[in-house]
Amino acid sequence: MAMRVLIVNTSERTGGAAVAAGRLVDALNNNGVKAMMLVRDKETDSFLVSDTGCSHLRKMFDFLWERIRIWLANGFSKKNLFKVSIANTGKDITKLREFQEADVIHLHWVNQGMLSLNDIKMILNSGKPVVWTMHDMWECTGICHYSWDCHRYEEHCGNCPQLRYPKDHDLSYKVYKRKLEVLDHKNVHFVAVSTWLADSARKSLLTCSHPIDVIPNVLSLSKFSMNDRVDCRTYFGIQEDYVVAFGAARIDDPIKGFDNLKKALSLLISAHGYKGDQIRLLIFGRVKDASVLEDVPVKTTYLKFVSDERELSRIYSAANCVVSSSYYETFGQTLIEALACGCIPVSFGNSGQKDIIEHLKTGYLAKEQDVEDLAKGIDWAFHAEISRACLRNQVLRKYSGSAVANQYIHLYNQISKVKA
Repeated sequence: MAMRVLIVNTSERTGGAAVAAGRLVDALNNNGVKAMMLVRDKETDSFLVSDTGCSHLRKMFDFLWERIRIWLANGFSKKNLFKVSIANTGKDITKLREFQEADVIHLHWVNQGMLSLNDIKMILNSGKPVVWTMHDMWECTGICHYSWDCHRYEEHCGNCPQLRYPKDHDLSYKVYKRKLEVLDHKNVHFVAVSTWLADSARKSLLTCSHPIDVIPNVLSLSKFSMNDRVDCRTYFGIQEDYVVAFGAARIDDPIKGFDNLKKALSLLISAHGYKGDQIRLLIFGRVKDASVLEDVPVKTTYLKFVSDERELSRIYSAANCVVSSSYYETFGQTLIEALACGCIPVSFGNSGQKDIIEHLKTGYLAKEQDVEDLAKGIDWAFHAEISRACLRNQVLRKYSGSAVANQYIHLYNQISKVKA
């Protein structure tokens, strides 16, 4: 009898974690496991995805009540209102048929009203084996999804730099303390999507006593193709000699470091001898503050939000390189997508990107927040003689559905008596 795994995530398709979780569902089902996905926000008619059954009104209440609590605790300030989560609202899923029939419960990104800390406690007390994949740092911090340069999460949180009025026993301290109570002596096996994220989790008092493995996200290689570069540039109307791609869910999210890329492009012109009309920047992703797209020193094509894999394949295939100028990346989804299309990734090398890029062989890892080195990496990528097929084969070996699914199946078998 096939093992039954329930993948739990807030949304079905919105956000990087949702995409990763959905791809894992497909990969598991293609490798002998009966996997389903349980979400708060169901967005397709897929029979492999169920929703929690909450009404639209209940979902809105849960979402807004969490934000209101954060706003009140933050002195009526909207500062970082959506950069932190406190998990005070959610849905008890333990009574749902999908939960009761599953052999393994596999949590992913469960914030913004999907699961409260109380709901998580009930899941951990259910007796079912639980795997929890970390897509950011929230599981090992008090309230933040990225800690930036703060290391207070390693001991207790408090004096949170993401709050307007930080103090010893602020919101981050209280939620951290509650998380300790929820996770204490509970059977949960954490998975980080990168070595950097796993190292961060091993430093936190919240997660250090639990097993932590590193398993990357799945890339659906059949959906990302290596297309002819000239044809793709013609498709986008590009006549420039060099093309740089940059994508993010939110281009103007400060953590994505778009200003770093603009500075690096300026250095290509001022210090590396390029002319502004030689380079084309292809940008894809959502933007709330359009001013971030101003003052780009090269010709720019903004493609807005792109989710279609065929269109993404054209973007990556048209580009000489894709750049991640983020301050932190827990994984780096655009980097492996680009590699699958034969496009060279260039990135800072301080976080999750280190697992993906082999410096000067499959891409360029610039020194942490060193914009001059980032410019040097883009220049290197413009002229690097690397086989596009070799870049794709590198991704096939590490991130294919079967490669990632088999790692999870091995883990499921370790923590469960049921054999797939």
